[in-house]
Amino acid sequence: ARPGAVLERCRRLGVDAVPVSDPRYPAMLRHDREAPVVLFVAGRLAALEARRVAVVGTRNATAAGRATATDLGAALAAGGVTVVSGLARGIDGAAHRGVRAAGGPGRAVGVVASGLDHPYPRQNAELWRWVADAGLLLSEWAPGFTPEAWRFPLRNRVLAALAELLVVVESRHRGGSLITVEAATARGVPVMAMPGSVRSAASDGTNQLLQDGAPPVRTADDVFAALGLDHARGPGCAGDPRPAPEGVEGRLLDLCTARPCTLDMLVVGLGCSPAEAALAAFRLARAGWLEECGGWFEPCGSRLLAS
Repeated sequence: ARPGAVLERCRRLGVDAVPVSDPRYPAMLRHDREAPVVLFVAGRLAALEARRVAVVGTRNATAAGRATATDLGAALAAGGVTVVSGLARGIDGAAHRGVRAAGGPGRAVGVVASGLDHPYPRQNAELWRWVADAGLLLSEWAPGFTPEAWRFPLRNRVLAALAELLVVVESRHRGGSLITVEAATARGVPVMAMPGSVRSAASDGTNQLLQDGAPPVRTADDVFAALGLDHARGPGCAGDPRPAPEGVEGRLLDLCTARPCTLDMLVVGLGCSPAEAALAAFRLARAGWLEECGGWFEPCGSRLLAS
């Protein structure tokens, strides 16, 4: 690409090009062995001057995983911690929605795998704009570059290098979040993981990280403590004031907590009629305990415990 044309396009879009020789280039990335030669940024590089935690996970997250990431992002932001993510579908986007809901003082930093004029996924386009306005959006790819599969693993090493600590909320046995874990480990960045059901494929990777010795995240305070910020306690997530479901509904919720279930699976697991199972599932969904997606029922509450 012709540098002059790239810079002109950046000017039109309000994107700043920051070469590695620029004093504004992030110090924690400048001396990385794989530092991008140029960063294209929208927003405030000052967002990187605060304490920084990367929150990542699978794109194909469960409803509970998304709720957990949202609660964690909100708690960290309320405690003054900047949340870094890849702004992907699933866990990444949910974490930044939590930051937005908290309203600060912690900020959101998005590290993306395309030009800043090509939001991906499209469903997160509005979230991209919010991150650029309220925090920092950056990429090593100039405006005009589209998202391609091979760019995402490259993106992950920048995300890891910018973080002081990496938290994986949900990850399958293989996936981009585990590539980020590898990049973080190679840079000496501590990794923590959120426990999940041993029957859930969405937690295979995180449970393996725990088995390999990664500290668990049960509350936001676990993350603050790992940063040495025990005194800066965030609000965690509020306890649910509703009484726990009992009887058939309680057993149904237990089945779906172990793994997402279809109506047929619920009928077999409960030993009841399809009408009884459907009615119990409807009541739980109406009360906000379950979410139905494509014929599968799964719990939708956060797994993050109250601090």
